[in-house]
Amino acid sequence: MTIRAIDHINIATTKLKETRDFYVDVLGLTEGDRPPFDFPGHWLYADGFPIVHMQLSAKEVTSSALSGLNHAAFQVADLDAVIARLEAAGVRHTTLLVPGTTIRQAFFQDPNGVRLELNEARAVRGV
Repeated sequence: MTIRAIDHINIATTKLKETRDFYVDVLGLTEGDRPPFDFPGHWLYADGFPIVHMQLSAKEVTSSALSGLNHAAFQVADLDAVIARLEAAGVRHTTLLVPGTTIRQAFFQDPNGVRLELNEARAVRGV
C-alpha cells in the first residue's frame, strides 16, 4: 500500500454552525450529501469532493497550537481572492512566499483554532 493523497480532514467542534458557515461563506466550500450518521455534522465539498467533514463534539476542543497535528493545507487557484474574503470576514492571517519557489501561502485559524494553510503556485509577484 502506498498513500498518494489526503482524502479529507475532520473537525470536531462545539461550534458546528459557526464552523460550517466559516468554511462555506469565507473559504467557499459547498455543503453536500452526508451519510445518515447518528450524530450532527456536515460534509463540505470542493470541486465535487467532500474534503472537509465536521461533527458536533460533546466537549470543547483545543487549538492546533496545542496539538501534534499542526495544520491542514489546501491548494487554491487565486490566493488574492481568498485573502480578500478572509479580510472581509475579519479573519487575521499572515502571508509568505516559500523561499526558492513560486508558492505563496496564507495561514490563519478557523473558529475552533484549527490552523489552516492555503497554497497557490504561480509566477512570483510579491506577497
